[in-house]
Amino acid sequence: MKKAVEDQQTHPLFRQVYEYIINRMERGEWNAHDKLPSIRLLAEEVKVHRLTVFKAYKQLKEDGKVYVRDKSGYYVSPGNMLSPDFEDNAIVSSYLLTNPLSDIQRVPAKYQFSQALIDPNLLPNLYLSDYVKKVFDLYPKVMGTYSTVQGDEELRETLSRHFKEHHRLQLSPEELLITSGAQQAINLIAKIVLGPMDTVLVERPTYSVAMDIFRREGARLVPIEITPEGYDLEEIEALMAKHKPRMFYMNPTHHNPTGYTVPVRQRKLLVELAERYRCLLVEDDPFRDMYFDEEPPPPFFAYDTEGWVIYISSFSKYVAPGLRICAVACRYPFMDRLITAKSLADNGTPLLNQKIFLHYYTSPRLQQHLVKLRIALQVHKEIMEEELAATGWEWKAPQGGLNLWVKLPEEISVEVLFRLCAQQSIAFVPGEILDPLGEMKSWIRLSYSFANEGQLREGMRLLRAAAGSLQS
Repeated sequence: MKKAVEDQQTHPLFRQVYEYIINRMERGEWNAHDKLPSIRLLAEEVKVHRLTVFKAYKQLKEDGKVYVRDKSGYYVSPGNMLSPDFEDNAIVSSYLLTNPLSDIQRVPAKYQFSQALIDPNLLPNLYLSDYVKKVFDLYPKVMGTYSTVQGDEELRETLSRHFKEHHRLQLSPEELLITSGAQQAINLIAKIVLGPMDTVLVERPTYSVAMDIFRREGARLVPIEITPEGYDLEEIEALMAKHKPRMFYMNPTHHNPTGYTVPVRQRKLLVELAERYRCLLVEDDPFRDMYFDEEPPPPFFAYDTEGWVIYISSFSKYVAPGLRICAVACRYPFMDRLITAKSLADNGTPLLNQKIFLHYYTSPRLQQHLVKLRIALQVHKEIMEEELAATGWEWKAPQGGLNLWVKLPEEISVEVLFRLCAQQSIAFVPGEILDPLGEMKSWIRLSYSFANEGQLREGMRLLRAAAGSLQS
């Protein structure tokens, strides 16, 4: 945790400075033959060491992007496009799109432990089909019109009441935006908030797709350790004071991948820190309803009075994944900017999906089904734990969510195990890609929610056998 951001293996800091300069050139802020800031001034501007800027300027000169005038400084070379050598040297760029989690999940597997989704057989699919028919009866013209950009008003009113009753959130329908899944919400927020070299606090480990989105915007990631007891608030305050982060992306309830839940007291105090240091808290909350015993604490948004929390409530995991419905709660004026970003992305989530979700989610039948679903998921979790009990591997039993975060013995290479399991049609997520520092090489994420009970037992036994073959 104490390592500098420069130590990030996948995104060296001088490369980010390089990309920051290239980005400003491409936007026309620095044109051909313009003098660039001195090393000292640019280091102060982006808050890095002078040697880091020097290294970036040196690389720019080698790539023909800048030239040097003796005793005068660095100047922009004619032409601002990236040279072919830049790509050929395999330099990791903010503008190079990556999504290793999606790459893993796209590969078909009989024993699917990489997807944090629920087994479709656990969902009331026939019941959902009845509601599809009902929606066409209630809204015969639903296929002939768009939704508003902000989302169907009837749905936003219903969710506003739901959040007040169940999560103690005081918000109006005007403070909700409907997006096509949580990933779109994260993407829209990143585009609004982040620019090159901005700092984002992220949990360690965390959702890898969010990290990919932030890096694409040119942001620097500063990791925050999450433990069964939550966060170290003194550490967070020190990092906020030092880095002046634009936002802290968090998944504090049945955290992905660890399953940890941040306690109430820390939630209140962290909102106060966010207000003091003007750091936006982006609370991603897709697993709240997937608890096993006690309900989790209210969201951070419940303690926010100054508009420093954005709450992302996705229903894609357990209500109807095919509908891709997510609600984003935030205060004005940020909501205005979010609506504009949404209009540029797709001009509104499909109205049919919203109407189906509206009547399906609020039905007594589905609410009763959620109780059964929690029981089924707990059984799945216990089966996985039972099959792994004799391995000596380490994990902390989660109180909700869809994943086990497991530490393997150091003598087992997760990279080799991953390839061996792929040959046997077993999929899991290596912890390394969920770590902003890329160092958690002995950890894996196993999702117990997608495979059925038979596949869980058989797949875990095959996984154990594969790991055992690497220890002999």
